[in-house]
Amino acid sequence: MSLADLSALDLSGAVGRREASCVEVMTDHLDRIEALDPVVNAVVARRPREELLAEAAAADAELAAGRPRGWLHGLPVAVKDLNDVAGLPTSRGFVADAPPATSDSLVASRLRAAGAIVVGKTNTPEFGLGSHTHNAVHGTTLNAWDQSRTAGGSSGGAAVAVALRMLPVADGSDFFGSLRNPTGWNDVYGLRPSLGRVPQVDGESWLSRGGVDGPVARTAADLAALHRTLAGPDARDPLGLDGLGRPERLLDRRGSAGRPVRVGWLGDLGGHLPMEPEVLEICGRALPSFTALGMEVVEAALPAHGRFGGPEDLWRTWLPWRHWLAGAALAPTYADPVLRARMKPEARFEVEGLLGDGDRPPLSAHDVMVASELRTDLYRGVLGLFEDVDLLVLPTAQVLPFDARLDWPREVAGVAMSSYHRWMEVSALGTLLGTPVLAMPAGFSGDGLPMGLQVIGRPRADDDLLALAAAWETVTDHHLRRPPLLGA
Repeated sequence: MSLADLSALDLSGAVGRREASCVEVMTDHLDRIEALDPVVNAVVARRPREELLAEAAAADAELAAGRPRGWLHGLPVAVKDLNDVAGLPTSRGFVADAPPATSDSLVASRLRAAGAIVVGKTNTPEFGLGSHTHNAVHGTTLNAWDQSRTAGGSSGGAAVAVALRMLPVADGSDFFGSLRNPTGWNDVYGLRPSLGRVPQVDGESWLSRGGVDGPVARTAADLAALHRTLAGPDARDPLGLDGLGRPERLLDRRGSAGRPVRVGWLGDLGGHLPMEPEVLEICGRALPSFTALGMEVVEAALPAHGRFGGPEDLWRTWLPWRHWLAGAALAPTYADPVLRARMKPEARFEVEGLLGDGDRPPLSAHDVMVASELRTDLYRGVLGLFEDVDLLVLPTAQVLPFDARLDWPREVAGVAMSSYHRWMEVSALGTLLGTPVLAMPAGFSGDGLPMGLQVIGRPRADDDLLALAAAWETVTDHHLRRPPLLGA
């Protein structure tokens, strides 16, 4: 067995006990990358092999001198190509000749502080927009389980690299399902942490609170370990959270005098979301695993509250806020006519949704405030729902992984999609709430395509979701499954 097949924590233990050297660990992972990445295109901007092996040898020397740096000491990682790594370009899937970054992002700095060796970047869609990882700079990332299908996105490179054991763990980020959709489609775990759990230190700090960084892993224990590495306060983030989570020890209720943990199944939001029938079938077959853990699964509905009228208001709550944040971030690029011509239509759609175009007026401050008021009422309504249930569950996507040659699905279950991300409306709820959301494997289609479950936790209860992931592994075997590319 290759060392690349071990979990991150098992690798960490083997290196710490000197049962495996950092050079051996790096060699096996680079061999795996060189064998499989030409097929799936997940790890980009790779550093030279000899440079990485020299850094691994230096890590071995540190261990010999009694200077371990952390649980990731000597382990290879690659950082999502939206985050800077000193010495590597940050293309964001758009800038082909991006210069090397001069400093590390918070994610890269925390990974390095834990001892990791950065081997390159993981692929992402242009500007991280859309749940299909393809761009004109690095090309298309293909699904770990079926190379004719999309990997999802925008953390598609990270999910595929982890699923195929090219990396032990990886970072991802999530604005609109980007840590949930690709992990669900590649049969691995992802966590969208609570807003502020992983500090936001680049760019504007007060209003731009949509995207979050978080972990991708094959096992629940690795997911928790990487979450602990990425999370924690930083004085540069004035809205950051202290600590790692708020454990309510929901799972400890099993067998106690209190009621069992209650799981609210949201499904397709009462028929509001068009979904491929097999998505609901796969997720439905996964629900008894909650029962096997001593939990009670009940039907749940997204409530109306105040000005928020229920599922039919979800998109009009989401879209102005998305245009406001994504459009503002892309507006400087759009302002340059040469760069604007190179931007993909989906990126221009976001800017023009903010600034206006021939069909849409400019977004006003009043429009944004109305959307924020709707979001507030949505949050308060869900708080009321959490008085009856402990967890909310729905699929990670409305479709199974689609043909990688497509840009995005133009229709779902016979319903036309109005935009490049409307088919991912199932992700809007978790983002708008700002609560932690776990993506975990649900099962496979008849054609062998993976699908996942989103589990929305109570406010700031990240640790409860990590405990659920660990429990999930006791009643399922997804963490042991291997994509066909890896052989038996």
